[in-house]
Amino acid sequence: MNRVRLITTMSALRQKLSELFSAQRAPAGYQPGRTLGQLQRNLGLARFEQVSPTLAHAVLDDDSLHLEIRERTESQLLMHLVMTEFSLRLPASAEGAARFELHHGGAIRRTGICCRQRAGEGALLGQLQARLQQDSALHEALMPLDFKRLHIELHAQQWHVRLEHMGGSEVVNRMPAFRRYIALSREQRDVLLAALLGLQRVLRTL
Repeated sequence: MNRVRLITTMSALRQKLSELFSAQRAPAGYQPGRTLGQLQRNLGLARFEQVSPTLAHAVLDDDSLHLEIRERTESQLLMHLVMTEFSLRLPASAEGAARFELHHGGAIRRTGICCRQRAGEGALLGQLQARLQQDSALHEALMPLDFKRLHIELHAQQWHVRLEHMGGSEVVNRMPAFRRYIALSREQRDVLLAALLGLQRVLRTL
């Protein structure tokens, strides 16, 4: 009985320690919503609503795309980064769970789009790769797109796309003190929206 109690106590302690160390604290100098406000000007969308300091909803003028855009921070030595993540959710006809990661191929020059499966059934990977190759408009949008991360997840019959762009971000340095916003250019804005529309189009067929 004492052994069971000890195991339970140790498990609870590990859980509390995990929660303590995983808790995210806002870095010094972080101004929630500042980066989203600048990104809003870059996107130039009439329907852009900031629903909280770090979360916005955006809709294309023709109602063809509904997005969540979220700020997140990443602390580094004497500085921090503020990134914006574009999120797209769609109902899925496929069942089960899976996670995929898309990235550019090639060490120096971009040679294509690679899709890597991180979890789930292998059959879905082949289907997704086939759809990506067949959709030339999506491929043309993804190749010049300067994205840092692009994840696709299937869970509870819902697709969730998360894309983090290199633009629409901010660098905040503490020593020497400076703050620099990295704008989302007009060209990158256009291929970003085209890529998200293309991913929406492809995932609706799976």
